[in-house]
Amino acid sequence: MDITDIVSRLSAKGFTVATAESCTGGLIASTIVDVPGASDCFNEGYVTYSNEAKMKNLGVKDNTLMVHGAVSPQTVIEMAKGVRKRAASDFGISSSGIAGPGGGSPKKPVGLVYIGCAFGDNECKVLELHLKGNRTEVRMAATEKALELLSDCLHEIEESN
Repeated sequence: MDITDIVSRLSAKGFTVATAESCTGGLIASTIVDVPGASDCFNEGYVTYSNEAKMKNLGVKDNTLMVHGAVSPQTVIEMAKGVRKRAASDFGISSSGIAGPGGGSPKKPVGLVYIGCAFGDNECKVLELHLKGNRTEVRMAATEKALELLSDCLHEIEESN
């Protein structure tokens, strides 16, 4: 994954992106803004670690969190769509997961991460990841996968135009 290429492609098309992060804690946004010229395409980013922050800043529904939990495809879809709408961006990227070393359960083990990308005509793609490693490695791998998903969704839009 070449973040410089992604930023160039977004900028060349006049597209913008916003991030809504939980387990990655701002790493997705940081990786994007490490690229010179990222201000042409990066709108804003939110680190919404608590459920309250997800609801207040991104419009995630209380019912979604109660029924499915913060670490779920349903939550990352609402996060991605919510940040896209709030930032008036072409793409919204979200992450929620269990980076460890604690916090896991048999149903939702450490390393389980969901990544969402909202784009196009109300589309949202979701990846379910089962990552290995320590906390930092899980967060870095999730960031890498989120940017790959952004690139894939951007490619879909490029191909349709």
